[in-house]
Amino acid sequence: MEVENEAVEQELEVESNADEMSEEELDLDHLDQPNEGTETGEKGAVEGANPFEKKQRKKKSTIWEDMTIVKQPDGTLKVQCNHCKELFVKNPSGATSQHKRHLKNCLQKRLAVGEENQKRQQVLSFTEGPSDGITSITNFSYDHAKVRELAAHMVLVHEYPFSMLDHVVFNKFMKAVSPFYKKINRQTVKEDCVTAFMLEKRRLRNILKGANRISITTDLWKSGQKIQYMVVTGHFVDSDWVLQKRVLNFCNVPPPHTGVIIADALSKCFLEWGIENKVSTITVDNASYNDVCIRRVKEDFCLRKRLSIGGKIFHVRCCAHILNLLVQDGLNQIVDVIDVVREGIKYLKNSESRLNEFAKIKKQLQLPSRKLILDCPTRWNSTYLMLASALEFRDVFPRYGDIDPGFHYVPSEFEWMKVEEVCKFLGIFYEITNIISGSDYPTANLFLVELYRIKELLNEKALDFSDHIRFMAESMALKFDKYWGESNVLMSLGAILDPRYKMVLVNHTFPVIYGEVAAPRYIDEMRCILYDLYNEYVDAYISSHSEEPPREAGKRKHSEISSKSTQGAAKKLGVNVLTGKEKFQMIVSEIDKAPPEKSDLDVYLEEGRYVCDANANLDVLGWWKGERWRFPILSRLASDILAIPVTTVASESTFSAGGRIIDDRRASMSVETVQMLLCGNDWIRNLHGLKNKSREPLDVSESSTIEEIDLPDI
Repeated sequence: MEVENEAVEQELEVESNADEMSEEELDLDHLDQPNEGTETGEKGAVEGANPFEKKQRKKKSTIWEDMTIVKQPDGTLKVQCNHCKELFVKNPSGATSQHKRHLKNCLQKRLAVGEENQKRQQVLSFTEGPSDGITSITNFSYDHAKVRELAAHMVLVHEYPFSMLDHVVFNKFMKAVSPFYKKINRQTVKEDCVTAFMLEKRRLRNILKGANRISITTDLWKSGQKIQYMVVTGHFVDSDWVLQKRVLNFCNVPPPHTGVIIADALSKCFLEWGIENKVSTITVDNASYNDVCIRRVKEDFCLRKRLSIGGKIFHVRCCAHILNLLVQDGLNQIVDVIDVVREGIKYLKNSESRLNEFAKIKKQLQLPSRKLILDCPTRWNSTYLMLASALEFRDVFPRYGDIDPGFHYVPSEFEWMKVEEVCKFLGIFYEITNIISGSDYPTANLFLVELYRIKELLNEKALDFSDHIRFMAESMALKFDKYWGESNVLMSLGAILDPRYKMVLVNHTFPVIYGEVAAPRYIDEMRCILYDLYNEYVDAYISSHSEEPPREAGKRKHSEISSKSTQGAAKKLGVNVLTGKEKFQMIVSEIDKAPPEKSDLDVYLEEGRYVCDANANLDVLGWWKGERWRFPILSRLASDILAIPVTTVASESTFSAGGRIIDDRRASMSVETVQMLLCGNDWIRNLHGLKNKSREPLDVSESSTIEEIDLPDI
């Protein structure tokens, strides 16, 4: 009997190959896979096997999971169903179509599969929550609509091309992750991105309805398509007291780019979002057309009487750009030295052999620095970095000049001394620029304390013994007085509403910024503006919390209230009397409705400053959130002021993403598609709680112009 079984098994092995090779669903993927259970050098492996020899394969048809080949007493081979035990003729050619048809209709198999599914444990799906460590567990079910939605989010957030989802290996990867995955083509994902954009636009419009006031930053940018785009970014505090930033528009503005045309584009944006009555400030750079634009928009707002304190804080000039203009004027005093250093670095960069010789000298002198920087002439901070890096190689320049006759860019000792003094002078400006522009939300409370330090430094350097430093300071002081020669209302308001500073900072810095004689006048003016603004918020608060007109609320006389209450008591008791409890309640109500002796603002200013470590990053908005019950009106004023940005960095950071998205291969995109991609990128990032990529100080769109030149290892 054992001999017969061995014969049957040998015959099955021979016939199984023919059986499988004839199946319609023959899978060729095994050719790319190594044999299971064998490795190079494994014991028992066949040495010297021919790699082109056809190898026998195991049965791969799915029918053999439910059927078995059995030998009949007469010696013939039959195929038997494991469920209903019905026998079928085994086709010599290996065809299995009849077996598939049987299994499809086999009642016993259906019953067995149903019981197995009931006993089988469901596949679990783990979904990440809003914070780390929190997950939700649900039964897994493939949702292709959700996959399409997340694919659109992926394209928008990570700036992938639409064609990515057509890539072959990406689809293989997704099939490996889930066999249920269905391919999403390029056109579908583009349509899904538009759908996600529209859904987020609707959600953002609802969020803006709940905002009290909205601050705007805007700027213009020319893409690689030679098309001029205008970005409009909104800043506001949401209902949870979280400072929010959203890109509202990234639209094409056709030339000419006059102030009137830009003002018209801004007005259309405000109307589209329904925020024309909520815009409190607009922050722009110092281009001349922006002055015309803001004046035009301000006139329109004044007609609707929607500007606080007469529009004194409506136009906000970008502090980072003013600082850039300030330092550029100073650098013009030593432009000859800067040109020598810049041309010398360019000369070295243009030849690998020159850099090698320069690096050899650097190694001989045992200098630690390994990098030169080539600046962008229009960005002072890059010029500062270039001079600071070149200063570390001041001893290498003359030695390299001795061995290279064509190197005519060796500064003299006096010129190196100039560079050293200028770097020390500009160091504080560089740090202040990082503070202002390096912050995710450069709000109004950050700058007054730094502005005072700038003016103090300029006053000191105006008396410096070095002529070039003195000339630099005088030139920068003229530019300082041009833009900050009058009281800057927004920066002062932001400082006062910072609990660490209050009026103490204003009283200390104004004499330095505006002089001892003019300072008291500016301080009094600032205090009056603060109280005027506070009174506007008081009127708005009363009108929103009282059914009576603001002017009449609280002016009712005690006799009138007593009379009404007495009548009410008489109705209830049937006699014209008033109980002691009711009379006391009336007195307390009258006291509560009477205006307090001291306002929120008086109490806040009279209290001591909030004391914390000087290097601590205080969340000022969070502090006001905690104090909103004590200062219900002042806290709302503070949140609106602190939401105002002092720079246009938020808008300029969008240009960095625009430069990546509108590359040479995507230059034919329509302006509508560009807006969808740029705005969608910002909105979906906020939806998933993702922060934007780290930015270079001052202007991310120009950060790539700072070229770092690594010296070779010798």
